[in-house]
Amino acid sequence: MRVFKEEQRFTQKWLIAVMVISTIIPIVILTSKMMQSNHGIQWKEYILTISLIIFASFSIFLFKLKTRIDEIGIHYRFLPFHFSNKTIKWTEIKECYTRKYDALSEYGGWGIKGGSLWNKKNGIAYNVKGEIGLQIVLKSDKKILIGTQKQNEIDNTIKNYLSKFDSGTSE
Repeated sequence: MRVFKEEQRFTQKWLIAVMVISTIIPIVILTSKMMQSNHGIQWKEYILTISLIIFASFSIFLFKLKTRIDEIGIHYRFLPFHFSNKTIKWTEIKECYTRKYDALSEYGGWGIKGGSLWNKKNGIAYNVKGEIGLQIVLKSDKKILIGTQKQNEIDNTIKNYLSKFDSGTSE
């Protein structure tokens, strides 16, 4: 059986630049305050604060979107928010196809977006970069979009499983 696997992280150059700049500015401000002898910041507080700034700024790079498609269904996990895989079984799916989307206008950005906080008609999106996603419409009419960087591979995999499901050979 064909199995599709993909792992994505936030590795965009523009995002790295934003994170570096947003880390440097508070560190420079804090360091200048530290150098003022009358400010009263202790070295321990300074080191702890710098460590927290760096960790908070770069924690986004710990996030990971994992997708797996197999004979059971479509599995996804957005770390660190999901503690285990979320599974959509083939029997729950009404439609499944890849499409181009606009993360900002359709879902309000990247990450876990949409649902009740944004444009409800588009459903929810799990994405980290790009503009291609696997659009899933459940039989309950709930919509889920999972971003992908491997459109051809995911197209071939879902075509394989959807044809088996449609012909009645799976279930």
